[in-house]
Amino acid sequence: MTYLSSALLALMQQDTPKPKVPESPHFWMPTSSSTFAEATDWAFDFVTWVSAVVTIGVVIAMTLFCVKYRATDRSKNEQPTGNVDHSNVLEIAWSVIPLPFVIAFFVVGLQGFINMRTPPKEAYEIHATAAKWSWMFQYPSGYTTNELHVPKDRPVKVIIEAQDVIHAFYVPAFRQKIDAVPGRYTHAWFEAIETGEFPLFCAEYCGTNHSDMITKVVVHEKDAFEEWLEEAERKEEEEGLKNPVAYGETVYKQAGCATCHSLDGSPKIGPTFKGLFGKTERFTDGTTAVVDENYLRESIEDPQAKIVDGFPASMPTYKGKLSNNRLRALVEFIKSQK
Repeated sequence: MTYLSSALLALMQQDTPKPKVPESPHFWMPTSSSTFAEATDWAFDFVTWVSAVVTIGVVIAMTLFCVKYRATDRSKNEQPTGNVDHSNVLEIAWSVIPLPFVIAFFVVGLQGFINMRTPPKEAYEIHATAAKWSWMFQYPSGYTTNELHVPKDRPVKVIIEAQDVIHAFYVPAFRQKIDAVPGRYTHAWFEAIETGEFPLFCAEYCGTNHSDMITKVVVHEKDAFEEWLEEAERKEEEEGLKNPVAYGETVYKQAGCATCHSLDGSPKIGPTFKGLFGKTERFTDGTTAVVDENYLRESIEDPQAKIVDGFPASMPTYKGKLSNNRLRALVEFIKSQK
């Protein structure tokens, strides 16, 4: 619930359009939009209500004891003694009575954990890359986008990696969360049971713009998903050939470049793109170079090769994450920023 409340608060603070989330029928939980949701909610309610009943019982017993055994006069207090009496029956009772509930919590939790960590072999695989402070999703065809599109009623396995620090892939409507850890792959899988748009958050604090690391999951009908993917790939190719600068601006936004590189001349985490092309940059090792197409491509694919003086070495590599078409368009867009 802590993750959920902080993530929803972050979403409320954004100026970007909110995902069109189906209305939830639950009082305190988001809409149940995956096959995991019902079992997860049942386990949550089970633990919550057992805890609530126990808490009420403890409070009532504590109140009765305070009233019944309260001291009204110091002279009537019992004299202290060095012998402390105890009841074996009572000690055994308060150990044995909770045991069935603890076992039940464990069994229910283990079943849910195994289900969430065991994707079907036929699951549709999508690669997700988390980097400060954006998401990028790559489909089997190689197409990439900053929003996760999936088909309804089909298992989807998201293979997750982090480029810089620990992030977390979190979709409340699917009751699914997993950390994205640098240097290793993690995965999450789910099967969406209703169409719509659902918020996707980073649920692990990852730096100053952590609250901006929000995107959405768009669930399509099965046939509509295939049509969307084909159309998206076709438009990408057409736009890249017809107007590479305009397409480069789309890549600039989708790939998260706007987080670190401004277009108005103001420095952010990285150098501004305004007036960058043709400029002579000085690097931390004392060397210099003129910014041309080769330098831009190298900086995108191998950003640690040359670190601009005055800026941290924090940019992740985009090698293999951007198609040649998208990479070329991004370079043309940077060149156009006079």
